[in-house]
Amino acid sequence: MSTPTLSIVIPAFNEGAYLPQYLPTVIKSLQMWEETTGERGEILVVDNASVDDTAEVAASLGARVVHEDVRNIGQVRNTGAEAARGQYLFFIDADVAVPVEGITTVMRLLVSGLHVGGAIPPLYTPKRLGARLLCRYWDAYRRRHRGAQGVDQFCTIAAFRTLGGYRTDWFMSEDVEFFARLRQLGDATRQPVVLVDELRVRPSTRRYDQWPTWRMVWWQNPITARLLPASATFWRHWYQSTVR
Repeated sequence: MSTPTLSIVIPAFNEGAYLPQYLPTVIKSLQMWEETTGERGEILVVDNASVDDTAEVAASLGARVVHEDVRNIGQVRNTGAEAARGQYLFFIDADVAVPVEGITTVMRLLVSGLHVGGAIPPLYTPKRLGARLLCRYWDAYRRRHRGAQGVDQFCTIAAFRTLGGYRTDWFMSEDVEFFARLRQLGDATRQPVVLVDELRVRPSTRRYDQWPTWRMVWWQNPITARLLPASATFWRHWYQSTVR
């Protein structure tokens, strides 16, 4: 079997119920790229000490399952990257739907050699007005700073290794911090990061819909995101209280 060109890394903690809804969108997008280019990709689901059937569901859908017991999202993504066999990496969360042309567009940009990486911006559609306003604030913040969240990010494996991957001493904002370093690398090498504004990925809004807006604002605000990213104690409820 030929070596894959692209490795898709999906961190997953107790996502057995959500993978059947979202992973098929990744598979369909990957298959479209494979069929039009003749290249091959792989999907790695990094099971982060789940206590449900995440690993079994991922395997049944065709993903290669990797295990990481340390409950730290940066470590989970890095473990997936270490197991990856492709020249290019696409990180996406387990509860995010990818547009069918997403992988094809991403790979066209990466293979061109003009960009070290980038992201497809997310489209959040929570039910409550307060949650929608919070999402709009962060959308504007990302556009202003040329930033991107870990809901999806892509890069060359060379860039990932140059940067040393995601920080494992942070429990929040490690994705934003990684993308900032990726952006700096791209500017320095004249291979700028690219935000694929003509497309959108669609993350689940389960936290926004099930948690009160004040609780989301408490967790998702610039002060806590910047001042307390390395506090395992402060972020333990975010890790332990994933809504289903």
